[in-house]
Amino acid sequence: MSDAFCSDCKRHTEVVFDHSAGDTVCSECGLVLESHSIDETSEWRTFANESGDNDPNRVGGPSNPLLTDGGLSTVIAKPNGGGGEFLSSSLGRWQNRGSNPDRALILAFKTIATMSDRLGLVATIKDRANEIYKRVEDQKSSRGRNQDALLAACLYIACRQEDKPRTVKEICSVANGATKKEIGRAKEYIVKQLGLENGQSVEMGTIHAGDFMRRFCSNLGMNNQAVKAAQEAVQKSEEFDIRRSPISIAAAVIYIITQLSDDKKPLKDISIATGVAEGTIRNSYKDLYPHVSKIIPNWYAKEEDLKNLCSP
Repeated sequence: MSDAFCSDCKRHTEVVFDHSAGDTVCSECGLVLESHSIDETSEWRTFANESGDNDPNRVGGPSNPLLTDGGLSTVIAKPNGGGGEFLSSSLGRWQNRGSNPDRALILAFKTIATMSDRLGLVATIKDRANEIYKRVEDQKSSRGRNQDALLAACLYIACRQEDKPRTVKEICSVANGATKKEIGRAKEYIVKQLGLENGQSVEMGTIHAGDFMRRFCSNLGMNNQAVKAAQEAVQKSEEFDIRRSPISIAAAVIYIITQLSDDKKPLKDISIATGVAEGTIRNSYKDLYPHVSKIIPNWYAKEEDLKNLCSP
């Protein structure tokens, strides 16, 4: 609040500034002393340590510390329908002469952003993938390798490091044609290169079956009660020595939970939703079956219901 002279009150009173309407209002009589005021502060908040309370930046996008010029370089656009004429003009020659050295990086970051959007990943994962790719690219040893597989592998590693893992099959579905085998090779290459850079092994994070559970259940359209039971069951399964991949265990737990509910899901649908082969789900179910009475929550299924489960 601040003081201003009110013509109705005939004296200085405290006034309130309404930011949404741009009005300055007397706090005592409610008279609008000034309307449609211009807010001269920046259009967005800034979190940079070096800038004070008054941010002078009013236009332009955010800077990118991974690029040489911070991502704030100027690009002269081609006029509509003027491809050849533009290149022969003075502006076109200047554009080519001052070509952006980070052009390949910018294209790679755009590809990573597209893949992240298609998978519904948060910005922190995208930024981590950009950072990983920049570190690999700085070593100048990735020339001749499959670029799509390399970018997909960066995204896979970023998901693991941010504790939001995705399966290789999920990453492969947005990798512009790169196969699982190519992504796997690219991942091993990146881990090796980053290990050489740091002089120590790269921390990838531990994958748990519970990391995939909510997403897999959502793909199958399971109700909240079944999802809760599946999450509890997969947590209890970690207490037993079941030598299967976390993704296979998650798929097998979902199969058990759906068989105990009224809305039974066929094995084929679970295989499509989880990306795990039907044979692998059967084998994982076979390993889980001896522990099913200790894994499935008591509130979800009774002892009689567990006995009705088909024997593997």
